Amino acid sequence: MPDGAARAAAIRAGAAHIAEAVPVSQAALLDPATITEVPMPRTNTLYLNTKTGPFRDPGLRAAAREAVDAGQLVRGVYEGRADVAEGLLGPALPWAAAGRAPLTGRTAATHPNGAAITLATFSDRAELPEVASVLQQQLQDAGFTVTQVVREYAHIEEDALAGEFDAFILSRATVLDSGDPVAYLRSDFTCDGSFNIARLCDGDVDAAVRTAAATEAGDARRAAILAAEAAVLRTDAAIPMLHERVIQGDATSVVDSAKDPRERTLVTSATRLR
Repeated sequence: MPDGAARAAAIRAGAAHIAEAVPVSQAALLDPATITEVPMPRTNTLYLNTKTGPFRDPGLRAAAREAVDAGQLVRGVYEGRADVAEGLLGPALPWAAAGRAPLTGRTAATHPNGAAITLATFSDRAELPEVASVLQQQLQDAGFTVTQVVREYAHIEEDALAGEFDAFILSRATVLDSGDPVAYLRSDFTCDGSFNIARLCDGDVDAAVRTAAATEAGDARRAAILAAEAAVLRTDAAIPMLHERVIQGDATSVVDSAKDPRERTLVTSATRLR
């Protein structure tokens, strides 16, 4: 079922045993005994185009950062079923919060003075168009002039990667297939990154990511990853807003379904019906 409301309705009506990715707007309509929330290694991030347009100016990127009220997004759009971001890496990686130091050396904001920007996102994840509307208002209140573009992901990815937008809202997995955040940091934020929507090319970021990639697994690698995260955040090329949660629906007859933060596994050999 591609429609999230239909998946939730199937749980509510007893027509399905398990429903993946229940939309936040539907969760409150289900019996609390039938839903589970699991922190995801996925961050809802505002990417700013650092190569062309107004956000070439670090001061305007800083102004966008200060304009974002992530708490309003979590309380309103996500109805409290998400976590305000302190960095790119969220609660699904507990070591990130434990090892993260206060960020210093940030650029001071300059007033936008009506700078015109195009803010884009995609409609495939149910909450993102609403995030875009709230964020548009926040940026306009800060002094930007904002035009909004929303399309299906298949019809917007190419333009996003080509730098057609000044700002792009992306719900992004932060551990990718490797299970290690270095792959995400390299693809999204280095000069030769394959998914560099922000079009960022910064020597300090590249050096920090290379160091993290070359560090052995363990506490030292985790510290190097957090140093690379800090290098990215100092550029304001990416403004992490919130960390999403998997909301999974299970009929009360289901026992031991998998609660996978990476949304890969639902049923295991232990899963059964009462």
